[in-house]
Amino acid sequence: MGQEQRPGRRTVLGAAVLGAGAAALGPAATAAAAGDGGTGRGRSRLPVPTVIAHRGASGYRPEHTLGAYQLALDMGADVVEQDLVPTKDGHLVCRHENDITGTTDVADHPEFADRKTTRTVDGVRLTGWFTEDFTLAELKTLRATERIPETRPNNTLYDGRWEVPTLEEVLRWAEREGRRRGRPVWLHIETKHPTYFRELGLGLEEPLAKLLRAYGRHRANSPTFLQSFEPTSMRRLAELVETPRVVLLSSASSRPWDFVESGDPRTVADLVTPEGLRWISGFAQGIGPTLDLVVPRTADGRLGEPTTLVRDAHARGLLLHPYTLRNENRFLPADFRRGTDPDAYGDAFGALRAYFATGIDGIFSDHPDTALLAAEDFRRR
Repeated sequence: MGQEQRPGRRTVLGAAVLGAGAAALGPAATAAAAGDGGTGRGRSRLPVPTVIAHRGASGYRPEHTLGAYQLALDMGADVVEQDLVPTKDGHLVCRHENDITGTTDVADHPEFADRKTTRTVDGVRLTGWFTEDFTLAELKTLRATERIPETRPNNTLYDGRWEVPTLEEVLRWAEREGRRRGRPVWLHIETKHPTYFRELGLGLEEPLAKLLRAYGRHRANSPTFLQSFEPTSMRRLAELVETPRVVLLSSASSRPWDFVESGDPRTVADLVTPEGLRWISGFAQGIGPTLDLVVPRTADGRLGEPTTLVRDAHARGLLLHPYTLRNENRFLPADFRRGTDPDAYGDAFGALRAYFATGIDGIFSDHPDTALLAAEDFRRR
């Protein structure tokens, strides 16, 4: 597809949503574009492309810690992401996975040695320690650690510095920072493995909706996105709150786990067709595709030609927040790697320019400072 002509700035739900999708979404969508987050201190607009701090500033601090979230905000990130999993007693905590073996010091706690177990999560057999086997009080005795220390050894300096935060602690933090800064702190909140947890009696959507209502983030104009790889989770949340929702999309050949469980034969390839996007637009305001769905890589790992996904999604009134851009060579397309060290920084700016040129509305990045500079450059064009 050709490159789209882009305005200098668009509101949070995007020109595409407020254009083709506004009639379908109604006045609430327009309000969502300028949410004030219940702070009573005026309205805020997100720039496009929007920079979403992936698990916080996880390129510099252990992910999903208040330290990573604070650094992301201090760097200027437009939105800060949280992933949610439950504890045994039903509290929502921020971890990318319920398996906390590699993101906490749990293995160093002899009192929890007998909690090590094997579980099958969304069809994958894992051995380790899992949040659903810990009460919140027990989990709070652990400390967060760097998930990929071989790639990011500097982050290990901060191992043990922060606890595993609850979502409520993050909401309080965002409220404090919003008051201090005079503008809302935008969050991007993901429900992880919702079907798996519902089968354990630990459904995520109801306690999440309760917290969103308690902190005034349940409205269509709230400074919050909800997201999940399972469309059913977003459909369920659509019945509980008006907060804007985003369906995450993995590789084209994959199937959302709720589809696997229910026998729905559709794959992600089906969901990114015009028909599939029309279906998503019935209960969500956006999609979060893997970057390869926007620009596939060639056999040698270089960027190929963009797909029609941006155009097709915008035509259905959906914004696009693809994931994930990281600075290290190992994560970049081959044509933007520099040198032979896989953990050295490559040409992240070049990669970001290429992705922004497709017309995406935002991007998840482990290095929000890099993505912010690239976004500023792009908007000045």
